[in-house]
Amino acid sequence: MTATRTYPHGVPSWVDTEQPDPEAAQDFYRRLFGWTFDTVSPPEAPMYAIATLDGRDVAGLATAETEAGTWNTYIAVDDADATAVRVTAAGGEVLVGPFTPGPAGRTAFCRDPHGATFRLWKAGRRLGAQAVNEPGTWNFSYLHTDQPDEIGFYIEVFGWAVDDLGFAPMVRSPGYGDHLEATVDPDIRARHQAGGAPPGFEDAIGFVVPLEPGMRPHWHVAFSVADRDATVDSAKRLGAEVLGAEDTQWTRTTLIRDPQGAVFTASQFTPQA
Repeated sequence: MTATRTYPHGVPSWVDTEQPDPEAAQDFYRRLFGWTFDTVSPPEAPMYAIATLDGRDVAGLATAETEAGTWNTYIAVDDADATAVRVTAAGGEVLVGPFTPGPAGRTAFCRDPHGATFRLWKAGRRLGAQAVNEPGTWNFSYLHTDQPDEIGFYIEVFGWAVDDLGFAPMVRSPGYGDHLEATVDPDIRARHQAGGAPPGFEDAIGFVVPLEPGMRPHWHVAFSVADRDATVDSAKRLGAEVLGAEDTQWTRTTLIRDPQGAVFTASQFTPQA
């Protein structure tokens, strides 16, 4: 039996997408990533479905109130109400909530001082993504920004640390590696050392990425795939737009806009010897 994955305070724990046509979106992601969907919202409420892969929760999908689809990142917290207060005190804004969507947990929708939106998640019945960092599952969320002080807001609210690796600042939640080692990944440090990962990578929860021209600061999601090029072919065949591709020392990635406008990265892990 696979161990239950839990998320300490300050660690991104869940992603979901809001789509104008949720049924069409389910068909797209089912065929792209092999996800299965289960609607968990009551009949009288707006639709919310849980995507699973091999029976494990990987993401959520909801009906959008906007014309284009989006992807959202949720950050685990011990207390959604207290953290919402810290968001405001640090110069951010609470857009919705906090509120409790049934027994799943408690959440609030927030915006940082430079306009990037994110969400808080105090887990109840839904603990967060149960399959990550494997083909067809969430890999990382990235903060795209051209504001050097933006990460300071998150350091103040969540206690994050940032290490400049040269190619990109790595965001860490100190102690997360200890949590993983004690729960679902006892070999994490040995595996990272053998693979040449940078110091502190066991605590890594994301990266800060330069902002694209004409864009506002935002959080962006990346999913692991087994084969970047095969994913590109599938995405095109399913009606998505491929916006670009990049090869690095560690990954082969592609930027994809799904048929309803939600943008994400597909990333194949390809470490160079």
